Amino acid sequence: MKLEVKNIHKSFGEKEVLHGVSFQVEGGRALGLLGRNGAGKTTTIRILMDVFHADSGEISFDGAKFVPSKHRIGYLPEERGLYPKRTVLDQMIYLAALRGMKPGEARESAKKWLARLQVSEYEKSKLETLSKGNQQKVQLAATLVHNPDIVILDEPFSGLDPVNSQILKDVVNELIRDGRLVIFSSHQMSYVEEFCDNIAIINQGEVVLDGELREIKKEYGRNRLMLAAENLTLEELREKVDKEWQELAVVSGKKKEFLILELQQGKERRMVLEKLAVSDIIVDKFGSYEPALNDIFVMKAGEQE
Repeated sequence: MKLEVKNIHKSFGEKEVLHGVSFQVEGGRALGLLGRNGAGKTTTIRILMDVFHADSGEISFDGAKFVPSKHRIGYLPEERGLYPKRTVLDQMIYLAALRGMKPGEARESAKKWLARLQVSEYEKSKLETLSKGNQQKVQLAATLVHNPDIVILDEPFSGLDPVNSQILKDVVNELIRDGRLVIFSSHQMSYVEEFCDNIAIINQGEVVLDGELREIKKEYGRNRLMLAAENLTLEELREKVDKEWQELAVVSGKKKEFLILELQQGKERRMVLEKLAVSDIIVDKFGSYEPALNDIFVMKAGEQE
């Protein structure tokens, strides 16, 4: 399965909010759809769900025009959308029936997913009586009850403690292994790094970075090194690099345990090793620096409008 979004534009009144958004996602390879609040992620998702219509551009599925009504889509919105005063099992069955399942099939699937997410004991309870975390798990069960091929998860870990987060992680990994087409949107970059092979960062209605996450991290880490010393604090090490290494490298950042060095143009990693070999620095950490996705996100989407 392959979903391709090509050059999508969308305006509300005179304000254009999407300026040619393009990305693609394949079954079995989750896509992290990232952006700050107001960047255009939700509008893009609503176009995929056929809630909004794009002004121009196209969406294709396996090379043919994408018609949402012809596909099983599971959508977990950031804002909870279930009925607080209805019992859990009844509304699960109702939602499954709306998506084309027969009553017996809907009941069986609802019970299966409630058990998988460890909330079976609440099936006869009204949703509003559950904790925030258990409500989130019921919401995910409702997203998956009709066995969707396309799964869109918007901030799925909101309100979950570490134990429940692990349950949800296991489910998401199963969906990916099963070859489902998964779009994952979150501000929690650690989860995106854990699940997603590819990312697309939207900033002010435009995709400013997309591609395979591993290659993106490698590119953003090019010509950058990490360095820490056993005999110097990071500030002392920084002063030494600034004073004695100006022709070789500059300090471009600092983490809790090491400095980030950026090689000057034309310089190589081996030159740093040679410099260290004749210096009084006792090396604690040294190696290529691979930026966290959070750092890349801030670089690409951190500027204020």
